[in-house]
Amino acid sequence: MFSPAITEEQQALVDTARKFTAESIIPVAGELDEKEEFPTEVFKAAWELGLMNVEIPEAYGGLGFHTLDGCLISEELAYGCAGISTSIMCNHLGALPLLVAGNEEQKKKWLGRLNDEMCFVSYCCSEPDAGSDVSGIKTKIVKDGNDWVLTGQKRWITNGGHASFYTGFATMDPALKHKGFVTFVVDRDAKGVSVGKKEKKLGQRASDTVDVLFDEVRIPADQILGEPGQGFYTAMEVFDKSRPMIGSSCAGIIRRCLEESRAYALERKTFGTAIANHQAIQMILADMAIAYEASRLLYMKAAWEVDQGIKRTMTSSLAKCYGADQAVKCATDAVQVFGGYGYTREYPVEKLYRDAKLMQIYEGTSQVQRMVIARNLLRGG
Repeated sequence: MFSPAITEEQQALVDTARKFTAESIIPVAGELDEKEEFPTEVFKAAWELGLMNVEIPEAYGGLGFHTLDGCLISEELAYGCAGISTSIMCNHLGALPLLVAGNEEQKKKWLGRLNDEMCFVSYCCSEPDAGSDVSGIKTKIVKDGNDWVLTGQKRWITNGGHASFYTGFATMDPALKHKGFVTFVVDRDAKGVSVGKKEKKLGQRASDTVDVLFDEVRIPADQILGEPGQGFYTAMEVFDKSRPMIGSSCAGIIRRCLEESRAYALERKTFGTAIANHQAIQMILADMAIAYEASRLLYMKAAWEVDQGIKRTMTSSLAKCYGADQAVKCATDAVQVFGGYGYTREYPVEKLYRDAKLMQIYEGTSQVQRMVIARNLLRGG
């Protein structure tokens, strides 16, 4: 049965991630955001500390941690900077197609690279005309002898400009919709692979987001993951396993909003008293506390279900949707608590406000999550 209690080992992970965030992320987060700089040294330090690739099984050189372990780490990292957290945790997303559909040789070869050296794997699903409509991808993959040939454009690819290899999806024929999906893994150095424009983003600016282009890239048969035509189901399973981590990042943002707002409310005075004594501010802080506790319980339950092998898409969507919406609301309220100062870069809440918005968009918008939740409800949960 699900329990929100965590083990001593998990608490040690939390403590390690919290210390790393305090010492290595928070002091540089504002500057990195301002410069839109990809902090390679921060990521290297996270990798050396064991905060990246935590869910890769020991059989493939990893730590073999559970999904809940990764989520607990993600919450701490996102507390410091959601952009840095996104880039660190995106290696988990990029590795998931291999974990879900790869054979033993593929897992040993590609997942092993993530443990041998600090490197990135990017997940290539979205396209210029296929985001929420995953089945609408147009990137083509066709059989040619013993190989496959890949051509197309992927968009919004996290870490795409720094990745050593990519996992992703293409279609044998767009007319087949979800029945034509093929899952692949390809090296960054493969002929025909290139990186397009870097996005200028509202928030999460320390995270690299680019187009990845495939121009008649020849892929050997041993780089096709799972059976051709089954890739859509791999993509859906990947999202079921990755969305709890988005929920945990949202909880980190919410907790930061609450703690920053509480500290400021106790310090700032109006009408002769700390604004914390005004009931209007107290209501905002109370709502933030409710949002944090609820979002944390939801992501923990969703992660626990993944770890137990319970295939329940609805819980992952609940965690992602509620967490994202509450992160945006709490960040908006944090700016309000700070008043005019909250609208300036002197305080961290304006960055929290900008960073939080992406949570409602990537890996399935809040509207898509509600569609998933409703369909599951109507099918009986």
